[in-house]
Amino acid sequence: MIMSKDDECEPKLGKIRSGGARRGKSYLKRVLRAAALAGVRAGKRKFTGSRIGRGAGAGSVLAARDHHAAFRSRRVIIKSRIVKIRGKGSDAARVHLRYIQRDGVTRDGAAGKLYGKDQDEADGSAFLKRGEGDRHQFRFIVSPEDGDRYEDLKPFVRRIMSRMEEDLGTKLDWVAVDHFNTGHPHTHVILAGRDDRGKDLIIARHYLSQGMRERACELVTFDFGPRSDADIENKLRQEVSQERFTSLDRRLLKGLESGVIQPRAQSAFQQSLLTGRLQKLDRLGLATELAPGTWSLSPDLEAHLRDMGLRGDIINTMRRELAEKRVTRAPSEYAIYTPTDGAVRPLVGKVVTRGLSDEINDRHYLIIDCTDGYSHYVDIGVADDTLPIREGGIVSVTPTSIAPKPVDRTIMEIAAANGGRYDPDIHLRHDPSATADFAATHVRRLEAIRRATGKVERTNEGTWMIAPDHPETVEAFERQRARQTPVVIQILSQVPLERQVGADGATWLDAELVSAMPTPLRESGFGTEAKAALDRRRQWLIAQELAREEEGRMTYRANLLGILRRRDVLRAGAQLSKELDLNFAEARPGQRVTGTYRKPVDLVSGRFAVIETPSREFTLVPWRPVLERNVGKSVAGIAREEGISWTIGRQRGRGL
Repeated sequence: MIMSKDDECEPKLGKIRSGGARRGKSYLKRVLRAAALAGVRAGKRKFTGSRIGRGAGAGSVLAARDHHAAFRSRRVIIKSRIVKIRGKGSDAARVHLRYIQRDGVTRDGAAGKLYGKDQDEADGSAFLKRGEGDRHQFRFIVSPEDGDRYEDLKPFVRRIMSRMEEDLGTKLDWVAVDHFNTGHPHTHVILAGRDDRGKDLIIARHYLSQGMRERACELVTFDFGPRSDADIENKLRQEVSQERFTSLDRRLLKGLESGVIQPRAQSAFQQSLLTGRLQKLDRLGLATELAPGTWSLSPDLEAHLRDMGLRGDIINTMRRELAEKRVTRAPSEYAIYTPTDGAVRPLVGKVVTRGLSDEINDRHYLIIDCTDGYSHYVDIGVADDTLPIREGGIVSVTPTSIAPKPVDRTIMEIAAANGGRYDPDIHLRHDPSATADFAATHVRRLEAIRRATGKVERTNEGTWMIAPDHPETVEAFERQRARQTPVVIQILSQVPLERQVGADGATWLDAELVSAMPTPLRESGFGTEAKAALDRRRQWLIAQELAREEEGRMTYRANLLGILRRRDVLRAGAQLSKELDLNFAEARPGQRVTGTYRKPVDLVSGRFAVIETPSREFTLVPWRPVLERNVGKSVAGIAREEGISWTIGRQRGRGL
C-alpha cells in the first residue's frame, strides 16, 4: 500500500504517560471533576466495617434486589449473634447447646434433637470439641413466617446453610435444633467460628443483617410461591388494631413533617389502613387529630408501642405457663416485676416455672406465685446455670444494686489520700494489715471497670488515676452489669410448701415463724397457701416439743433453726456414709474445714457441699455457687452457723 505524505508519521520512543499526565491530573481526579460538572456529588461515607468479611458482595446484591419482588416474597425473621467463646465463653457455649436441646420444644413435647449437614442426630460434644480454641461462634434463630407449613424444617435449614457456603466461599461446620414450642416454629443454628482452612471465619455484617435473610426468603418463596394480594391485605388489616409497633406505624413516622402528618396513599384501601391505624393510635393516646385529615403523633410512639408489644407477649406467656402448671389466677393478678434499686422488701414466692425470654442471648425469666397475692413475671437476665432454681421452690428476689461496693470505697479512700493515685504498693502502705492478694482484687476491679467504660486511666508504670467523678463511673459500670443480671435471687427453700409442713429440717416456714420481720401474707393466691402451711407447721413443732402455745402466744425453742438443721445434716451424713464408704464428721461452728469438694446434696435445710477431708472422712457444709466450677479441687474455709467463707485451691489470702 502506497501512503501519501499526509499519512506519514514518525514514532518517537520514550516513557509511556497517561493522557492526563500532561495536565497534572490523575484519572480519578478527572472522573470526579466530570461528575461534579454533571451535578453528581461524591460525598464521603462514614466507614462502618459492615462490608468487611466473607459474603460482603453477596449481601449487597441481595439487599439491592427488586423492591416489587421483595414486597411479594415470603417473610423470614433471622436473629444473629456473634459470641466470644475463648476462655470462660466455652462454658457458656456448652450451656447454650444444652438449653436448645431442653425438653418440651418438639411438636410432641419431647427434648430437642441436634442435627447437622449430613446427620439427623449430631454429636454436640464432638461439635464443641472441634470448636476448642475458636475465637468465636455464630448463633442464629431462623423463623419462617410460613414455618407451620413445613412438616420438617431440616431440609429448609440445610438449603439455607448450603447457600451460605456458596455465598461465603467456604465449607461450614454447624449444628441445629428445631423448636415448635411457640406460635412460630423456628430453628436454632450454631455455626463454628472457623472456615475450611482453619482460619477465623469473618462474615460481613451486611450479610448477617440482610443477605442471609434474603436467601431464606428466596427459598420459602420458591417453596410456597409469592404472597398473593389477599395474603398481603390480610396481614395489613391485622396490623390496624395491634397494640405493638407495626409496618403501618413505620410508614406513618416516615410521612411526618414538623411533627404533623396528612396521610396520603395511592389506593383507597391503603388510605383506609392508615386512617384506621391513626384512629387506633388515638384511642391509645399516641395520636391526636388536629383537623380533619391532619394528625400529630406522640414523640415516643415507637418506644411506647414496642413496650406494649413486649408486655402483651409476657402476659400471653404467663397465661400459657400458669395454665400448663394448673395455677389458677385471674388476669388482674398478673404482674410484671420491675426492679427498683433500694426496694424495701424483696419479692417472695413459689417458683412456677423458669424459661427463656431471649433464646439468642440466653436471657431467662421466672414466673413466681408470690406472697403478695400476685403472680409475677421476673426477668432474671443472663442467669448462672449453676443456680439450682427448682419449680415449687421458695425464692426471694431483690434488684441488683448499682451502688459502689466496699472495694470501690476503699479505692477512692486510698486515692483521695494519695493525690488521686492507686496501685498495690500505695494500698499496702496505706493499710499495712492488707495482703498483696487482697490489693490485687482491687486492681482486678479497676481493670474490669476500665474495659467496660474506658473511663479509668492507668499509667505505663501501673498506677491508676482515680478521677473525682469515679463514683459516677462505678455507677455506670454497675448499671451496665445490671442490664445483664437485673435481679439477685436467693433460694429460701428447694422443698415445695406442702413438704415443708412435716419436714424434719430447717424450712422456710420455720424461718418465717421465728423472724422478727416475717414476710407479709395477703389473703389471696400463694399468700393464702403460705398462711395455711404456717398454721400446720406450728402444730408440728408443738408435737415435736420444739414450740408451745400459751394463752394464744407461741414460744419457740431457743436456736430452733440450728436444732432442725443439725438433725437434717446428721441424718443425711449417716445415709451418705454408706454410699461413699467414708466416715462422716460433723463440722462445728468456728471449725476450719479443709478438703476436696466432691458434689452438692439437697437437704430440707438447703443445699450442702460434700467435702472429703485428708483424713479420709467427709463433712457437709453450706453450698455456694462458686463451688460448682471447682469440683474435685481443694477448698478451705471457716464453718459458721449458717454459712462458710471459701478459699479455692491451695492458696493463701482472703476467702471468697
